[in-house]
Amino acid sequence: MKTQSTQPRGLRNNNPLNIRKNSTQWQGLRDVQTDPAFFQFETMAHGYRAAFKTLDTYRTKHGCRYLADFISRWAPPSENDTRAYIRAVARHAGLSDVSQIDTRNERMMCSLVAAMSKVENGIEADMDEVRAGWKMFAQA
Repeated sequence: MKTQSTQPRGLRNNNPLNIRKNSTQWQGLRDVQTDPAFFQFETMAHGYRAAFKTLDTYRTKHGCRYLADFISRWAPPSENDTRAYIRAVARHAGLSDVSQIDTRNERMMCSLVAAMSKVENGIEADMDEVRAGWKMFAQA
């Protein structure tokens, strides 16, 4: 197992999808935020919950419907190789770029977010942590 200092930033921050800091007051934020760019959460489940909520907002407020819509918003071409990101997530989650995403479907969303975490951190997501984040999201 990697030590804290050698883990990817998203895992050190319990923010597996590397959600950038903004004005959102997420549930489960660490009291002290030492990363200058990305949120830091108390638990990995809180980080996954924030990811599920963000993706759901992409659907409800920004009209995202297909995998490519979500990833293009999450990882815009101005900052990422968005096409490669879409391909990697699609392959890992068993989807295509034109798969319709149902942000209220547990199986689909856990698979999608785990795939995004793999792209962001370079290692497989712990599915127990992903499901714990889903449970927190679904109870809200």
